[in-house]
Amino acid sequence: MTRSTNRWARAIAERVADEWDGKADFPEDTELLRDVLGKALSACPDECMRLVGTGVIEESYFEPLE
Repeated sequence: MTRSTNRWARAIAERVADEWDGKADFPEDTELLRDVLGKALSACPDECMRLVGTGVIEESYFEPLE
């Protein structure tokens, strides 16, 4: 589950950072947000997995597109 959780954590961090309103004005802070959020979610796997299947990230996020 750890590998899977880490993969979800990275995907969630990427999505949140990418959709952050300040990313255009603060690109360095966007990278910081991505890094910190990814580490925090990886450190708390149960909390990370609570976000899967919500408006934050779809449960089908890693499924191939048809």
